[in-house]
Amino acid sequence: MLEYSISAERADAAGSSAMVRQAVVTLDTSLAGRTDAFNPAEMLLAALAACIIKSAERALPLLGFDMRGMHVHLHAIRQDAPPQITSIDYLVTVDTDESDRRLDLLHKNIRKYGTISNTLALAVALDGRIVRKIE
Repeated sequence: MLEYSISAERADAAGSSAMVRQAVVTLDTSLAGRTDAFNPAEMLLAALAACIIKSAERALPLLGFDMRGMHVHLHAIRQDAPPQITSIDYLVTVDTDESDRRLDLLHKNIRKYGTISNTLALAVALDGRIVRKIE
């Protein structure tokens, strides 16, 4: 079983920082909003994007899948009362010459073995697709 731990600290009314190992991420915790930092909802989406990409990296050698690049786009819907994310849609675009069947297999592996995606799927409608990059 793995465990995760980070620290976060309020810098001032305009922002905060999250720290783990040697990494520091500036957080938008300001009521006015900031353009130079992720707000909490964006951090959640960034965690999901990282999970999708990391799951692909884990699956690539297992599947013998050849990929030149990957782009992940996420879109979330937030309701106001009570404030919560109600749905997340994603589009994964893969630069590859692999067949459509193998592309679908990669997507199944991404969905099956993603820690963050599996966790979020229990709490929110999570729907997405994978497509081939068209030049």
